[in-house]
Amino acid sequence: MINALSIHQCGLRLLIIDDHADTRELLKILFETEGYEIKAAATASEALNVMSGFLPDIVISEIYLPDEAGHLLLAKVRNLEAARDRWIPAIALTAFAKEEDRAYALEAGFQMYLSKPVILDELVCVVTNLFRRIS
Repeated sequence: MINALSIHQCGLRLLIIDDHADTRELLKILFETEGYEIKAAATASEALNVMSGFLPDIVISEIYLPDEAGHLLLAKVRNLEAARDRWIPAIALTAFAKEEDRAYALEAGFQMYLSKPVILDELVCVVTNLFRRIS
């Protein structure tokens, strides 16, 4: 069913940032099946290190990471974008599902907010729609 919801995204790049290894692995498998090139990180500092050699088309990130809050990480991603003259949309994916968490994520500059447990088909649709908007 997931393949029917998405356009095949050969070569498009996703960076998944989540401190839970199971979540990272699940999303990595899901999006690799869809044809994406995937890198994953457990912390904000690890994500920034990955981005030194990998420029993603979209970032999917937990908003509360062990070493840094999501809005601070996103500000650093935005600085990298400016240096590389390229905007990178970001999706907040978090276990925190209160309205204030959603507002925090959107005010911080995330384009979308999804709470865990996420419906995988919905996440694929959100990523696909973001790619369509930036293409």
